[in-house]
Amino acid sequence: MLGILLYCRPGFENDCANEIQAKASELDVFGYVKTLKNSGFVLYHCYDPSQVESLAQQLNFAQLIFARQMIVAVELLENLPAEDRISPILEVTRNLPMSGDVYVECPEGDETKPLLTFCRKFTVPFRQKLKQKNNLTNKENPKKQRLHVCFMDYETAYVGYSIPNNRSNEHMGIMRLRFPNEAPSRSTLKLDEAFQTFLSKEEQELRAHSGLRAVDLGACPGGWTYQLVRRGMFVSCVDNGAMAESLMETGQVTHYMEDGFKFEPERKNIHWLVCDMIEKPKRVAKLMAKWLIEGWCNEAIFNLKLPMKQRYQEATDDLKILTDMIDEAGFNYELQAKHLYHDREEITVHVRLTDKLYGPLS
Repeated sequence: MLGILLYCRPGFENDCANEIQAKASELDVFGYVKTLKNSGFVLYHCYDPSQVESLAQQLNFAQLIFARQMIVAVELLENLPAEDRISPILEVTRNLPMSGDVYVECPEGDETKPLLTFCRKFTVPFRQKLKQKNNLTNKENPKKQRLHVCFMDYETAYVGYSIPNNRSNEHMGIMRLRFPNEAPSRSTLKLDEAFQTFLSKEEQELRAHSGLRAVDLGACPGGWTYQLVRRGMFVSCVDNGAMAESLMETGQVTHYMEDGFKFEPERKNIHWLVCDMIEKPKRVAKLMAKWLIEGWCNEAIFNLKLPMKQRYQEATDDLKILTDMIDEAGFNYELQAKHLYHDREEITVHVRLTDKLYGPLS
């Protein structure tokens, strides 16, 4: 075993590296990180190779902020012959348990776009060979490990696997969403991805359905409000700017021209609070904690804008402010934070109180 291979957004390799080192140290696993600027991946080498698989089992992928995918890297193949790249890869896979699926990938980046086209073409014959060698199930099986072949270039590839229920199910760890033409801004994709990342389909049906009430702080022109409205919610939008007229015409939106940090809701039956304000992250974290503690909402999705440097440390500090305030107030909660594909210099956070604040939890 080589180590843990993590995909991330190009330019965030150091943040991803700092996070995996911190998490591994908490589990008493030690090693070193290989990074390359703007490469879109990080490789964590364990000093003791026998700890790699155990580390992958113990790490909670859902709690990693900057990693898009987590793979147990088995071997790095170099100088793959152009006339037959499949055979050397099959030599590695024959020693692995049968996989339920296979992803042929490459790190994200403008320079790797031609390589991604190659990966798509490579997948079909490679999948057929795997089935012939009994290394791949005939039908996709999500309960089994997934085989990953990550090409760095046309001659170099990492071969490894991901663990069921502890990985991203998206190819390259990227959720591809289509921008709805009727949405007021492209920021709408961030909230759409957040709902699909943090809530399963069943949870969305139970807790993000028609008839719920929501508040959008810093709403204008309405990119995030659009996602709430299209799910049938009634939304209080708080912003001194103008809302998109198409949203106001739905009859589901009430616009309050107020400061999002001073606004207090009149209703006490608000389920969702969302916030994409461009503000200092510590200030936003404190505001979100206040809404939850006061019982003004039951769940919140919000962005924390990060600095150009030491982003992992900033994110950790901001989340600690949030959780310390909730802990001090005596509430239980679930929290997840991710640097989503549609995020830029920010992370998206989901917090849900699990205590009974008002009526039955939905």
